[in-house]
Amino acid sequence: MKSKQRSSVRIIAGNKKGSRIPFPDIRGLRPSGDRVREMLFAWLQTSISGCDVLDMFAGSGALGFESASRGARRVVMLEKNITAVDALKKNCERLDFSQVAIHAADATDDRTYTNALVSDNRFDLILIDPPFDAQLTQSSVDLVQRLQLLRGEGFVYVESDKRHNSLHLPDNWELHREKVAGEVKVCLYRVIAAG
Repeated sequence: MKSKQRSSVRIIAGNKKGSRIPFPDIRGLRPSGDRVREMLFAWLQTSISGCDVLDMFAGSGALGFESASRGARRVVMLEKNITAVDALKKNCERLDFSQVAIHAADATDDRTYTNALVSDNRFDLILIDPPFDAQLTQSSVDLVQRLQLLRGEGFVYVESDKRHNSLHLPDNWELHREKVAGEVKVCLYRVIAAG
């Protein structure tokens, strides 16, 4: 029996620069490409070093592992597909990312953030990159705001189909950067501090 075809992405920068991240062929799993990741981390500049990151739809792990390589203090990856979770855990162990925690969990379920899986549930950067066909972006934004997962003046990165333009944002989220790259729309929002 043939095994599922595996593809890979590479870590662009940081202490694991050039390392490959293999991932299984799973419907809806669409890793952020090199160009998009380079753009995101250029936008963040030094803001990633020492921060706490939540990758809500980890998939291949491209965004979360890139964050860890670039100096994030803690990276929490959530993924509900068990095959993807197994691959994430193997890659994490192989790359020796001690600051990365991977959980088989539904990112859109409030209980994920109130149980022991994510005990410290405040983050400096939240990555929202769900499968495009799942219409999960708005519910993820709502959950982040409702559960107050973001620390003051933190960032939220949203990657979506470029045709998806109906996102309703909290009043204290300010668009920091925006770009369309091919079929993908990427937005980086920053929380405006009260007062």
